[in-house]
Amino acid sequence: MSEHIYWHLPGFCVYFYLNQVIIHMMKEYPDRFRDGYKAGSVYGTFPGAIWNGGRAVFGITCHGDMKKIIKTYNDLDVPVRFTWTNSLIEEKHLNDTYCNLIMETAGGYHTRSGKNNQVLVNSPVLEEYLREQYPDFKYISSTTKRLRLLEDVKAELSKDYYLVVLDYDLNHDEDALESLTPYADRIEILADEICFPECPRRKDHYRDESLMQLNFEKGAPYDCPNKKTKPSFDVCMKRLAFISADEVPEYADRWGYRNFKLVGRGLPQELVLDSYIYYLVREEYRDEMREKIKKQLTKLGVKSIN
Repeated sequence: MSEHIYWHLPGFCVYFYLNQVIIHMMKEYPDRFRDGYKAGSVYGTFPGAIWNGGRAVFGITCHGDMKKIIKTYNDLDVPVRFTWTNSLIEEKHLNDTYCNLIMETAGGYHTRSGKNNQVLVNSPVLEEYLREQYPDFKYISSTTKRLRLLEDVKAELSKDYYLVVLDYDLNHDEDALESLTPYADRIEILADEICFPECPRRKDHYRDESLMQLNFEKGAPYDCPNKKTKPSFDVCMKRLAFISADEVPEYADRWGYRNFKLVGRGLPQELVLDSYIYYLVREEYRDEMREKIKKQLTKLGVKSIN
C-alpha cells in the first residue's frame, strides 16, 4: 500500500502502558506489522471529566500526570483525542475547572510532526464553546450522534470537521460507502463495534452514561443484553458490523477509507490487546508479538493479561 492506514486506539489513560507498548512495537518491528499501518490517535478521557461521554469514567488525574500522559503520546508523534461527547452538557457546565484545565494542558503540546491534539464532539453547546476557547484543536464529529441516513452524514461532512466517525450500521452498506467516496479521507470507520446491529436503544444508553458522568453516580446498570455475557473479541467478530482484518485494505484501495477506530473503552484489557494483535500484526507473527507485548507490560508492572 502506498498510503498509510491510520488506527485510532482506545483508552489513552486507562490503557496508557498497553498503548505505549504497541506504538513502540510498531516502530521497532515494522516487519511484524501490516504495511503502512500507523497509530492515528489515542482517544478517551481523564477520569472524572464531566464533558466525557460514551462511557462514564470516574476518578481524577492530577495535573502532573495529565502532562506526562499527553506529552508521552505526543512525543511518539500520536495525537491525544478527548471524548467530549456528553450529550447532556448545558451552558452551566462550560466553566468546569477540571475539563478546562485538561484542554489548556493539551493545548500546550503537539506531536513531533506538528499535529494538534483532537476533540470528539456531540453537544452543540459544548462544541461552540470549545471552538471559541480552543481553536487550535482538531474537531471530530462523534459516532454517538447516530447519523444513519446518508443525507445526514453528508450534511455533517459539509461542516468544519477534521473527521466524521461513521455510524457502525453503515459499515457494510456498499451504496453508502460508494456515495461517500469523495469524502473518504475525512471519514473514520469503527471496525469492531461490539454493540448489536441497528440497536434501537443505543442513544438512550449514551444518555444514561452522560447522566452518570455528570452526576458522579454509577446508578443502576443500564439494561443492555450485552451485559449478560462477558465481552470478548470473539463476540465482536460475530457482529454484522465487524470489518475483518483482510477487508480493511479493500476499504482503502476500493473506496479510499484510511481511518479506522477500535473499540475498548469500558472493556477488558485482554479484549483490547486481542483487537490490536488481530488488526495490526501480520498473521504469522501474532503469537510472537503477543508474547513480546505481555513481557514488556510485565516489565512495566502492568498486571498480566491472560
